[in-house]
Amino acid sequence: MNAPDKLQQLLSLTREPFPQSKKVYVAGAQPGVQVPMREIALTNGETVTVYDTSGPYTDPAAEINIRQGLKPVRSQWVAARGDTEAYEGRTRVALDDGGKHGETADARIEALRAEAASLQRQPLRARSGANVTQMHYARKGIVTPEMEYIAIRENGKREWMKKYLGDAEREARLKGNPMGARIPDVITPEFVRDEVARGRAVIPANINHPEVEPMVIGRNFLVKINANIGNSAVTSSIEEEVEKLVWSIRWGGDTVMDLSTGKNIHTTRDWIIRNSPVPIGTVPIYQALEKVGGVAEDLTWEIFRDTLIEQAEQGVDYFTIHAGVRLPFIHLTTKRRTGIVSRGGSILAKWCITHHKENFLYTHFDEICEIM
Repeated sequence: MNAPDKLQQLLSLTREPFPQSKKVYVAGAQPGVQVPMREIALTNGETVTVYDTSGPYTDPAAEINIRQGLKPVRSQWVAARGDTEAYEGRTRVALDDGGKHGETADARIEALRAEAASLQRQPLRARSGANVTQMHYARKGIVTPEMEYIAIRENGKREWMKKYLGDAEREARLKGNPMGARIPDVITPEFVRDEVARGRAVIPANINHPEVEPMVIGRNFLVKINANIGNSAVTSSIEEEVEKLVWSIRWGGDTVMDLSTGKNIHTTRDWIIRNSPVPIGTVPIYQALEKVGGVAEDLTWEIFRDTLIEQAEQGVDYFTIHAGVRLPFIHLTTKRRTGIVSRGGSILAKWCITHHKENFLYTHFDEICEIM
């Protein structure tokens, strides 16, 4: 069995809907807005609809071919805004997968790399002078299809919940202490826009990840769960990482971070992103470190910047950037019982101490934001 067929077999294990459940779609007012939810049949004959993170994998009617990736549900929304352009993008090099120029991998890996190259879409970027972030649209007063999608998703079936909860006293008790949050009874697209515009919520949705089903993270929205996956120099494979993705979202992961640190990082990420209906995040310094052979002192801003662009073009939706590890304050960590617990933070701290220079992620943070 070749590698792609093994991938297809692994994913077929997770295609079944949950017991007594089925996938349903709620239509929005804007074109193409079809929000997936999970409808559960209760033993008393009633049904309840809940938030669903599993993507099309639990929809028996959905056609899934991991060689082609998931359906690009956001492509028409991105194109309709008219503020993006396709471009050639950076040239993929052997170092992206932890290899050296001219070095070849085994036949299985080479086959996966070749198919991953066909999976990758031509990258998009903002047209000159344009800004394609959801925050930009929100501050312009524009309610995007992504925002309407999120509003429908956040509401679930609140009418049923209100009826089920019954009296107002019980409903108030179950709400608990809001701790300063002000969640309205009904989430509207305008409420989503306003929260994003205020900087109290974020919508991780790269224009190069059109497969993503929009979601929001913020104090006035539902709690979200992040799952971490990733290979290492010791174990795991591309096939296993895609399987981890599917299982993560099946059991409620709202976002997934690819924390791969071993070989074939670029190829692994291609397979993950193209088959992910949830936002994918990374820690770019991990891959940058692999490109310098694991020697933190050899890192440079240029290597990190190239890695950031590489991942943004692939479709990564959010990054962990260790820009807060400042040279003047590293000495304060020496007396901490656990030292620096962040792997990325310790990498940058070592670089700062070795060169006695300020963290290049801090000094170049404006450029990092410009790229994003």
